[in-house]
Amino acid sequence: MIRRWWRAHRGLRLGTRLALGLGALSLVVFAGVGTVLTAYMRDYLERQLADQMKLVQIVQSKDAAAHGTVRRKPYYGWYTAVYDVSASSADLRTPAEVPADSRALTDLARTMARSEKDLTRTVRIGGHGPYLLRACEVEPGVVLVSAAPLGDVEDTVDRLVTVQVVAFGLALLALVVLGRRMLRRGLKPLSDMASTAHGIASHDLTESASRLPLRDGGRDGGQEVAELRTAFNTMLEHIDASLAVRAEAERRLRRFVADASHELRTPLMSVRGYADLFQYAAANEPAERERHLARLRAEAARMGVLLDDLLLLARLDADEVEAPLRCRETDLTELVRQAADAFRAGHPDHPLTVRTGGAVVKVRLDPQRIRQVLDNLLTNAAVHTPPGTAVSVTVSGGADAARVAVADAGPGIPAADRERIFDRFYRVDKARSRDRGGSGLGLSVAASLVRAHGGTVEVGGGPGATVFTVTLPAAAR
Repeated sequence: MIRRWWRAHRGLRLGTRLALGLGALSLVVFAGVGTVLTAYMRDYLERQLADQMKLVQIVQSKDAAAHGTVRRKPYYGWYTAVYDVSASSADLRTPAEVPADSRALTDLARTMARSEKDLTRTVRIGGHGPYLLRACEVEPGVVLVSAAPLGDVEDTVDRLVTVQVVAFGLALLALVVLGRRMLRRGLKPLSDMASTAHGIASHDLTESASRLPLRDGGRDGGQEVAELRTAFNTMLEHIDASLAVRAEAERRLRRFVADASHELRTPLMSVRGYADLFQYAAANEPAERERHLARLRAEAARMGVLLDDLLLLARLDADEVEAPLRCRETDLTELVRQAADAFRAGHPDHPLTVRTGGAVVKVRLDPQRIRQVLDNLLTNAAVHTPPGTAVSVTVSGGADAARVAVADAGPGIPAADRERIFDRFYRVDKARSRDRGGSGLGLSVAASLVRAHGGTVEVGGGPGATVFTVTLPAAAR
């Protein structure tokens, strides 16, 4: 039964549970106050009656001393008896006003024989109800016992209890009802937040551009609710940001898959086309066959480079425990000179200037990967500028970082394209023509490799100039 009540209580709303808890606590307080007040009132009335009996017994004692018994009639319902007492007995003097069952009076008289002060006792006399007994010594060996009914005291206490029950009951009812309303008003901000959460739960979070349109904008509820509301809205902002990142990642993934499919489809179709040519007799002539095989090898090599770049980007994005870097102390200036020599040999139509300042710039890095970064940046400058365009490389070092700037005097990169210039497969040339560019992964690979070293790569310049600046920490990881 108790367990069933407890489950039913736990199923109630918080405001109702708090109101019931407040009512139960108030009931305990009211019961305690009522008990104390009732006990105090009973004790007060009995003391008043005892004081009244004491005054009456003063007169009755004089009467008993003069006549042997009390001749004056007591109050209505009162009893009076005079006893001759000894160590072991108490004998009633007659005539006396005593009830039919006078054992309680006799016991008190016998006890009074062994006491040095007046005694008071509350007893219940058969057929008459509760009585207050008081015994006093008239003279040695003579005891006067008076009995006063407690009916009026009991009636007064019963009326007091009734008034308390009614008053406390009304107060408890008002407290629960008003407290429930106040709690409902105080908990309304929490209900609003719950409604907001339900609205979010019904929102479709699978949409690509999903954003939570709901926020809790209440202002009531006190400091605690305000802190909860702030935390709630902060959580929603975090979820929004996470959804935005996820949507952007999905968008980039779809674009990446589409671009990768596009880039791989062209060489694959070329390989298939040249393979089909071998079915014809003309294609089997030695000269023709060698030409087709050369094209097949070129397309296969092109696919190999593309797949190597994609694999490298995937490994860098995965942030593998064993990063694809083999770092050691390297002279960055010498690395730039080697890249410059290779560029001059491959692009003689672009004059190249190297500025090193003559100083040795030692940096901990993977020379093969940083050489790949330099080659990609220099190749990008040659591919996207007309023949004869000047290219320059500047190396500088400091206590905390080393910098390499690759600049060209070409047409420049439009400001609208600079934010996406390092995206994979992104080309400023929207026509995707391959006579002026490669797969569109060179700058992406360069940026990812620099980030893997803990550095940054930035693009600057304006019309008529483009500058790529690579910054590597002095102790690159």
